[in-house]
Amino acid sequence: MENKLFSVHQFLCYNRTMSDHYEFPYPSKELESRHPFSVYEHERLSEEVMEAKAKDFYHKMDARRSVRMFSPDPVPQKLIELAIQAASTAPSGAHKQPWTFVATNDPEIKREIRAAAEEEEEKNYLENRMNEEWQEALAPLGTDHHKEFLQVAPWIIVLFEQRYETLSDGTTLKNYYVKESVGIAAGMFITALHHMGLATLTHTPTPMKFLNTILGRPKNERPFVLFPVGYPLEGVKVPDLNRKELNEIFTTVF
Repeated sequence: MENKLFSVHQFLCYNRTMSDHYEFPYPSKELESRHPFSVYEHERLSEEVMEAKAKDFYHKMDARRSVRMFSPDPVPQKLIELAIQAASTAPSGAHKQPWTFVATNDPEIKREIRAAAEEEEEKNYLENRMNEEWQEALAPLGTDHHKEFLQVAPWIIVLFEQRYETLSDGTTLKNYYVKESVGIAAGMFITALHHMGLATLTHTPTPMKFLNTILGRPKNERPFVLFPVGYPLEGVKVPDLNRKELNEIFTTVF
């Protein structure tokens, strides 16, 4: 207990020392007088605990795969909602949160989405809208214009980016760093699904404007990515791919 208390004391002293290093502390007194702020509650863990947690999380996420064959078994809506809530904690430009998640498990709507997606994908794969280099890159995955998973998966969730915000009086406000913000939210959504035991696939049947029509979305929203979500079909196979090693994606500068 004494060691633990001493560590907390050291940590508090360290924080006070570090705060002395800032010539312009955040938030300024003026800013805090005009906008609400609260103390960030953070538990500082030992380096050993952090490393163990990081390794555990890495191994869990390294097991994630994009699935193209789903079980038709139903998934409770509450699980979808919880994954979207997790995704909504993503950082965003000026905290605008420029995203809308639209979910459906309606068989007829899923059928419409599949038909429209396959129509676009036929042009991509069979009418050379995707160039030879692109198709060559996709060859190891074995993808084509057939998208049966859009009907079989119990849920389809479409993530829309809000290019601007429309107010109740009809005026608009600009959103900032929209694609960056929505991309981070998409990654957190995928992570949340995998963490709870569900599978998904990022599907972008370019162009995707048909999703606005089928799902009745307003002009300020643009489809960003489509996620079929469900349990993986028992025995489903995925490409046996290797991810890049750390030294291929990470470097340090001193």
